[in-house]
Amino acid sequence: MVQEMPESKKRAMRAISKPAAYGPDLDINGYSRSGEEGYRCPLTELPEDVVERSLEVGVTPREEERSATYFQIDHSVVFSAVREMFKGKVEVLSTAEALQKYDWFKDYWWRIVPVDADKYTALAELKWDQGYFIRILEGEKVTLPLQACLFISTDNLNQNVHNVIIAEPDSEIQMITGCTVHRNVNRGLHVGVSEFYIKEGAKLTFTMIHDWSPRFDTRPRTGALIEEDGTFICNYICLKPVKSLQTYPVAYCKGANSRARFNSIIYGSSDSYIDVGAKIVLQNEGSRGEIISRAVGKGESTIYARGMLVGERENTKAHLECRGLLLSDKASIYAAPELLAKTNGTELSHEAAIGKISEEEVCYLMARGFSREEAEALIIRGFMDVDILGLPEELKKRIEKMIETTTERAL
Repeated sequence: MVQEMPESKKRAMRAISKPAAYGPDLDINGYSRSGEEGYRCPLTELPEDVVERSLEVGVTPREEERSATYFQIDHSVVFSAVREMFKGKVEVLSTAEALQKYDWFKDYWWRIVPVDADKYTALAELKWDQGYFIRILEGEKVTLPLQACLFISTDNLNQNVHNVIIAEPDSEIQMITGCTVHRNVNRGLHVGVSEFYIKEGAKLTFTMIHDWSPRFDTRPRTGALIEEDGTFICNYICLKPVKSLQTYPVAYCKGANSRARFNSIIYGSSDSYIDVGAKIVLQNEGSRGEIISRAVGKGESTIYARGMLVGERENTKAHLECRGLLLSDKASIYAAPELLAKTNGTELSHEAAIGKISEEEVCYLMARGFSREEAEALIIRGFMDVDILGLPEELKKRIEKMIETTTERAL
């Protein structure tokens, strides 16, 4: 008996040539589908060069520092485990395993992110390479961060992951995802679809750190659904060169008094083309939203900082703030804020500012004993304020060190 093709695959096939609304259009057939053969091993047995790169995106081999870990290399899951003290509080599987284990999981599959949004979402359905399923159980406050790493070890590889994260009612967790490549990888394409379900009274803080290579392309696709009194905070950090990056996550504040916040820190260098945005839709009374972005443009980089706030119900409020700092006459930063009020009971606001390093500030610091290079580095680090992210102290210090290293190399 011939089994009928699922509707999601039919829709994906119709969209496989559909360009994204923003960003350069890529030839998705120009990348390899042959990755490193999968193997499972403890984190402590990962190759040293893999561990070194994963540490740079906040993923540590020291399991005692995390509540749970998911680690994928190319198309294969190499490690997935929950620490003993957190079993029964959080669950971590590959999405392939979750679909086999739970009949109900299919109701969360392609529910927020449309499978036919563009050729990249279609690719993630037709050439799906697993990804992680993470579920925080009802009422559990997980005290240590959970981590996930999506790693590419093969040059010119196409990796397509579909992640689903469910925060059950009254649960709370911090999550760190690091996406990176082996030092021998020059180019490739990463497509990452992530769907977040924040249920009643739950809180999820998600921090994603990208560290690719100067000829690498990446297309994250993210959607979040937040129920009554739920809170979703999404932090995105990209400090290294990338050929092209385009993402436009959307959060739907469906429940009363729901909250969504997107923060991004972007450092564009070389000839990177970076198009990062976020959209928040306020769908119920008392819902709140905020989009905060910091973008630094160097070399011949091009950065688009987009943001859209949509107020659909009364007694809702949201703010959008975009600040850009140009370090080169050949770099470009475009701020594109949008506000859409569908009722007179919503309050939406935005502010945007783009400029160069103030000579007055440089002279002030030089008068206090700093060299020009040191003064400019201090100003850049102050501009990329990590405090906007609300991170655990250990991760905050790591990102501050990343920013410090980036600014030292820039000047």
